[in-house]
Amino acid sequence: MKPSENPRVVKPERPRPGGYDAAMADAPPQVDRSKLEALAAAGKVAPPIIRLEETDALLPRHWVAGSSKYSDFEDLTAGGTATLATCFDNNLHRFVVYKQLHEDLAEDETEVKRFLREARVTSMIAHPGTVPVYELGRDRSGALYFTMKRLQGRDLRSVIEKLSAKDRDMAEEFPLTTLVDVLISVCQTVAYAHTQGVIHRDLKPANVLIGAFGEVTVLDWGLAKVRGEKTTVQVETPDAVTGLREGMLDTSLRPRESEQREDLTLTRPGKRYGTPLYMSPEQAKGDDVDERTDVYNVGSILYEVVTLKNLVWGQSVEEVLKQVLERPTPKPSDEAPWWRGVPAELETICLKALEKDPSRRYESMEALAADLIAYRANEDVSTFRYGWYRRAQRWHGKHTLLIAAVVSALLGAAAMWGVLRLMSDV
Repeated sequence: MKPSENPRVVKPERPRPGGYDAAMADAPPQVDRSKLEALAAAGKVAPPIIRLEETDALLPRHWVAGSSKYSDFEDLTAGGTATLATCFDNNLHRFVVYKQLHEDLAEDETEVKRFLREARVTSMIAHPGTVPVYELGRDRSGALYFTMKRLQGRDLRSVIEKLSAKDRDMAEEFPLTTLVDVLISVCQTVAYAHTQGVIHRDLKPANVLIGAFGEVTVLDWGLAKVRGEKTTVQVETPDAVTGLREGMLDTSLRPRESEQREDLTLTRPGKRYGTPLYMSPEQAKGDDVDERTDVYNVGSILYEVVTLKNLVWGQSVEEVLKQVLERPTPKPSDEAPWWRGVPAELETICLKALEKDPSRRYESMEALAADLIAYRANEDVSTFRYGWYRRAQRWHGKHTLLIAAVVSALLGAAAMWGVLRLMSDV
């Protein structure tokens, strides 16, 4: 999407937002400037752009509305159905992401409905863990578009890849406990969506964005199932569906020869919704799905978080789906690298979420989140059988400070008693 070729673009005649140095000079004293500088240098956050001349700029009486108010388009990515670009909103003086349906799909009823659904579902969920949608409309040529918040951060997929490569900085920034916290946020976001009658159906590491300050966002609701919709059997690549991610069979954590894979975009009739590497068995079979499909998808992400490997892999859709349906779920502790310990409680949580029979999984996303929260709080999780030794370990872990205080008090009392005895002997 080049501005010179796009009829939407109106070149602004206004000063651009202040530079990083100027913004840092005006930063209030309570701001940790060194932290902001380090984050900006690492590419994790953009330099500060909020400036007084931007916030207080007058809005012209003859202001521009619709797609014409956007300028300075810069391409982000182009997928099978849509193009994404960043652009500047000349009314609110902020950068946003602009998503536009491809022109050749303008008459495709299925893709038009899917595009509209993605925009409206994301907007209607309105949860801190989803992307705020600002506007839905058509440009001057009649092409559908919607705008949304410009997010910054790293997706969970890239984090796992670096952890798998033994990146020390990433390991320090994302210990297992932090990754579990990320998944708890994912569970809470999706659980809220479930209360609104929406099932995501395409949860995977690439659709989880982690911001520089710990914020977690669940992306890509283009495959969401809305309550009342009948399941249509479909298999598609994320690129063909949303254009936000590439490579349905992401086997970067597997041998390099797996990169030589077939084109997995199949014909429209007889497809399954979802990404095969993270599909639930019912998705793989084309059966009707409910909230427990999302539970399985999160279980697959949890498996990848603890083992740094995909649950399933293969060179073709058929090979992958066969593993989803027939391969017994391996224990994470058997698959994880020798240097990465897998907590026993977390393993049982993962295995329950990955039960092939939906009736044996967690009955809801809230139940899965509750066990993950219990694990983080060093409380009992519902899936683990605790023996006396394990309970003693957990009690010790939960009451370390109390034990230290009691021991210190006893040692102090013993020392005082010894001193008093010596004094009495004298």
